Amino acid sequence: MLVIMIRTVILYTVIILMMRLMGKKQLGELQPSELVTTILISNIATLSIEDPTIPMLLGIVPVLMIVCIDVLMSVVMLRVPRFRSVITGSPKIIVSDGVIDRAELRRLRYTIDDVLEAMRDHDIFDISEVRYAIVETTGKINFLRKEDCPTDPPCVVVKDGMIERSGLAMCGMTEQKVRDIIRGNGTELSEVFLLTVKSGGDYSIIRRGDKA
Repeated sequence: MLVIMIRTVILYTVIILMMRLMGKKQLGELQPSELVTTILISNIATLSIEDPTIPMLLGIVPVLMIVCIDVLMSVVMLRVPRFRSVITGSPKIIVSDGVIDRAELRRLRYTIDDVLEAMRDHDIFDISEVRYAIVETTGKINFLRKEDCPTDPPCVVVKDGMIERSGLAMCGMTEQKVRDIIRGNGTELSEVFLLTVKSGGDYSIIRRGDKA
């Protein structure tokens, strides 16, 4: 019993340190790759605690390897936006001006009950009050109520050198118009860190080399 207690304390300490290294969020905010990492670490730790015949090193080394892989994946996703979109996906609009996009719901395998439950969590009980509902890459649904919406909210149309099609849909812009704005500022799409556009045509562009 004493051996199991000692092993548990050691593994608990190691995993806490590994999680600090990974810098992960709360479980409900984890991306798919982060959730897989968390599940694998917990399973490995459980095996090492339950079976005293397994050397401690065989429990710690796999945990360390998984953390290293996760950190490496995070670095690659920061440097290669397309790889990040493949691994984590992208936000999807499921409600626009009170109208539910049923085709998008089917693609995401969400039911209307899922949407209504999420609405109630945000104290919204009438779908007509919703200007936009967006499913984040974590699976969480965020809502923008019409009464809370600024008169001219900006839309993110370019992020990390990639055009955000959900942003185009929100502000009614075309990809060609976005490219024209970028060219008009004497830069390239790959050099744009963030581009937001308002419905009136006003925009804000931040290049990768800009400090703000």
